[in-house]
Amino acid sequence: MFAIPGQPPVTVTDAAAAQIARLMAKQDAAGLRIGVKKGGCAGMEYTMDYVPEVEPNDEVVEVAGGARVIIAPMAQMFLFGTEIDYETSLLESGFKFRNPNVVDACGCGESIKFDEKLGTAS
Repeated sequence: MFAIPGQPPVTVTDAAAAQIARLMAKQDAAGLRIGVKKGGCAGMEYTMDYVPEVEPNDEVVEVAGGARVIIAPMAQMFLFGTEIDYETSLLESGFKFRNPNVVDACGCGESIKFDEKLGTAS
């Protein structure tokens, strides 16, 4: 999947935007930085950190309600087309990624595998 000019690389649901904005305020953060790293049983894992500032090569997605998603440079090609949601159930609450670039995921839901055409991340 490739970036479409004028379109944000990720979309954020209203539930995720509200949660991101709440946590940004609580942590006094510039935004939620999302990345990927090697690890897990499927090969890759998402990383999420509230950060105090935006780095020069970060991709920034401004979302309604003051939420800001910051995409780390090494993760940008892996996240194009991803929808970020926040779901609450009886047993757990958390961010969910609907990523069209993922070709496999492990049973635990924490580890993912991307199409090998996207390359590798460190």
